[in-house]
Amino acid sequence: MAELGLIVDLVVVAAAALVGGGAARLLRQPTMVGYIVAGIAIGPYTPGPIGDVARVRTLAEVGVVLLMFTIGVELSLTRLAVVRDVAVYGGALQIVLTAAVGAVLGGWLGLPLAAALLFGAIVALSSTVVALRVLADRGQLGALHGRVALGVCLVQDLAVVPLIVVLPALGGPPEQLVGEVALALAKAAAILAIAYWLGGVLVPRVMQGIAAAQSRELFLLATIGLALGTALVASAFGLSLAVGAFLAGLVVSESEVQHEVLGAATPLRDLFATFFFVSLGMLLDPLFVVLSAGALLATLAAVVVAKGLITATIVRAFGYTPLVAAGAALAVAQVGEMSFVVAALGTRVGLLRDGDFALLLAVALLSMLATPPLSQLARIVAVPLRLVPVLPWIRRAVEVDEQRNVPAGHTVVCGYGRVGQELVDMLRQRGFRCLVIEQSPQRVRALRSRGVAYLFGDAANRVVLEHANLRHARALAITFPDDAGAEGVARLARELNPRLDVIVRVHSAQYARRLWSVGAAEVVRPEFEAALEFARHVFHRYGLSGPEIQALLSERRSRLTARE
Repeated sequence: MAELGLIVDLVVVAAAALVGGGAARLLRQPTMVGYIVAGIAIGPYTPGPIGDVARVRTLAEVGVVLLMFTIGVELSLTRLAVVRDVAVYGGALQIVLTAAVGAVLGGWLGLPLAAALLFGAIVALSSTVVALRVLADRGQLGALHGRVALGVCLVQDLAVVPLIVVLPALGGPPEQLVGEVALALAKAAAILAIAYWLGGVLVPRVMQGIAAAQSRELFLLATIGLALGTALVASAFGLSLAVGAFLAGLVVSESEVQHEVLGAATPLRDLFATFFFVSLGMLLDPLFVVLSAGALLATLAAVVVAKGLITATIVRAFGYTPLVAAGAALAVAQVGEMSFVVAALGTRVGLLRDGDFALLLAVALLSMLATPPLSQLARIVAVPLRLVPVLPWIRRAVEVDEQRNVPAGHTVVCGYGRVGQELVDMLRQRGFRCLVIEQSPQRVRALRSRGVAYLFGDAANRVVLEHANLRHARALAITFPDDAGAEGVARLARELNPRLDVIVRVHSAQYARRLWSVGAAEVVRPEFEAALEFARHVFHRYGLSGPEIQALLSERRSRLTARE
């Protein structure tokens, strides 16, 4: 039965995650809290059913790879342009100041200078996935403090790259330090150059070619192959799998296939990210927490408070309101998942001891668990931030951002075939805004040449549809000739915006009835509409007046709707 060990572990982890995540939702907490607690319950340090963490950690490694890949895909310079100053300059300053405080804290814990500096760098990193999950659960990803927090996290993720590249060299003999660091940086530069070439030339063409086949299975395989393959290549150059996956995401982040890739990878990312959080809980030894409670709690309080205050002060100094500064700071005050990667590498090169790694692990996990309740204290934390002076030369930029209008009132057109083209032409002729979702590369090129706003991807993909800004759209027109696909898009659209007017093209009476049931505002059957036009022309030949013909056609349409 040894060969069934992995399957048994999968079943137990999935069951524990289901129970823990469900309990967390009932308690109105993020599901990741339940996943971590579930991991503690089934870990080797408790009377849980799993004693071997290695297999679960392998699955968790896949979760980290997919997580960093999707973070790279989501990294959009245009999306974060409005917070670039606080993200780039403020984020870098936050890393330096927090690392300095962490180094002092490491010295207090008895670490040597090199290990204390590494300790400071580790606690300076926040958890992108925890920040995203907490903000998403509260519907605050699009808020200004959510974008600031995301920008700071992305700068920290980028800072991991040189840190991981240089770290192995720091563990070597001092006389070889300069040469090892130079070699490591040369490797990183080579990888970045290759990634830049792949991102600009090869990968977009390959992915667009695969997307042209309109096969979800092939596109999913290509997406996962890109993430895992690039991670392995980076690992061969001495970088971590996570950094390689992040670079793979950057390769496609500004290409037309960005949203389709993100939609393909997101379900698998969420699944394996669950294993990641459970595996983190399995690593925590409750006995170590009890025996080291004093040092652990003191370190946890110092890290969270110092990191939160430093981040809040910097964001406020960059001209943001106290409430925005507090919200962003509390979202990133924890120690992140990339800290485990750096800490594990630091242990392998001899800079950190096993006990230091255990302390960092406990601090990180407890800080993650503390993030959801702490994020509710933004209004309290915002009060003293009013005393922080603001840099006057950037205040205007922030005020403009806070007052900017969200684009609204557009029509989302799914499909740019003959029907979609006619609709888009008429909308543009009257000056109405529209956005087309299309997955045919040829039609996308036509949209680009005509200057029509578009998203490259499948409208049935939730991620693609979310990026169409349905919450502020006036209508959604599903024009492609696929009844089953149209029903799926209509259902998803109604979930995203229950008040949205959905107009659907269908061919069968069966799907017409189903679309009426899901709340479509109008169901258009091309064959039936063509028959009405034939009847209009024939009735003219019989001498019927225009109002008579219109009454007959309206009555016929009403009868059809009643039957359906």
